[in-house]
Amino acid sequence: MFNSVWAIKDRDMNGKELKAMLGRNLKLLRANRQYSQAFLAEKADISITYLSRIERGLKFPKPDIITQIAAGLDVEVYELFKMDHVPREKLNNNKKLINSLSKEMTQKVTSLMESVFLKYSK
Repeated sequence: MFNSVWAIKDRDMNGKELKAMLGRNLKLLRANRQYSQAFLAEKADISITYLSRIERGLKFPKPDIITQIAAGLDVEVYELFKMDHVPREKLNNNKKLINSLSKEMTQKVTSLMESVFLKYSK
């Protein structure tokens, strides 16, 4: 079941789209909390410039940075990858799978993100 969640990457999403999705989600979560980039960058212990590049879809952070950003936003890692903003026709049944990820899955998501990072960070 868990591997089918990442089938999205193979079928519907390339690395550029994944970076863009993460960036949009970060920006949305940050804005919903009324955090400035400077405030979140400080909480996540990263530079404002790096956070800006992630939000613009130019960089894909390593798993430890993703974890730091999630902690700075007070969310679980999987919440950074929810696809609520993606058109319904792209979601199919994968939206249900992603949104059903539990807190316990966070560590597995983090591990998988390392492999995604290695593949798409070039």
